Amino acid sequence: MEVTTADAADLSFVDLSRRGLEVFTGDGIHDRIANKAALKGLNISRNLLTTLPYNLVQFSGLVEIDISNNNVAIISEEIAQLRNLKTFTAKNNVIHQASLPKNFGECPALEVLNLSGNSFVDFPLQVTELTNLKALYIGSNFITEIPREIELLRRLEILYLGGNRLHELPGEIGALKQLTTLALSDNKLERLPSELTRLTNLQSLSLHNNQLTTLPTQIITLNNLCALSLRGNPLVVRFVRDFAWQPPTLLELAARSVKSQQLMYSYSDLPVNLCHYLNQAKKCVNPACKGVYFNSKVENIKFVDFCGKYRLPLMQYLCSPQCRTSSPSSSSSESESDDEDKNRIKKVLLG
Repeated sequence: MEVTTADAADLSFVDLSRRGLEVFTGDGIHDRIANKAALKGLNISRNLLTTLPYNLVQFSGLVEIDISNNNVAIISEEIAQLRNLKTFTAKNNVIHQASLPKNFGECPALEVLNLSGNSFVDFPLQVTELTNLKALYIGSNFITEIPREIELLRRLEILYLGGNRLHELPGEIGALKQLTTLALSDNKLERLPSELTRLTNLQSLSLHNNQLTTLPTQIITLNNLCALSLRGNPLVVRFVRDFAWQPPTLLELAARSVKSQQLMYSYSDLPVNLCHYLNQAKKCVNPACKGVYFNSKVENIKFVDFCGKYRLPLMQYLCSPQCRTSSPSSSSSESESDDEDKNRIKKVLLG
């Protein structure tokens, strides 16, 4: 069997992908490697394997294994004997929770685990025993619930859970203080736990295509967060829909004239319901505008400084779209800052 290597002079990595292999025997490797422990990387992806080969244990120096795009349904327990294994990639197979041996959590050096595109319905508890894990990819499965034991993965920096069937997250996820990337897109999440805001090192949070209608208010305290995707959520759909201003009715236009011209009226002059309506007038919050509104209002997000540390988004209501920009009392620097904030919030919401 011909063996392909990354470097003809270096057999530390062997590529046996796309060979139509149904069984891995190690043929073609033994003849070229005097010391079996010298093999560091093995790619046997895109074959016809149904089991992680038990005889891989003979290559005790393996650091990286890729068995992606096979038909693997069983991971042999011998994997725990590979004491140097750091990266195990097994995406796009038919692995489920029972496929993993009970001693899977005993792989002492494992740092990167990719189980995406498999058949998990339950989150494999064996994975929560891999306390040295830094990156876990388990997206595109059928997982409906994340166990509380997720908090045991204290060294985790990347957690990819996109493309599952999650409706909620346990608060224990807030214990993963080293997380920099959290992908939760394409699930069925309706809410996020407030403990999420304990992830102070989080830089990227993917939430698109869920059922979120709100976010924890404390999310503004995640100072390192620089990438947030929210598109495809009711929160954003509502924001975009409401962003389009509905013109005032003739009733509102007439009532606005009455209030802005300070015309006198009483219950003896007008029907009771019209007097009640006129009494419900609300002043536009734009200091440069003396107008009022009733039912037809413009929702506007305004960022304000809080204790000189955070920029908090607050919802305010204006009487017309023009009031977003017609504020001559504001300085040019404030105006530029507002424009920048508006662009940023649009980018965040629309992804």
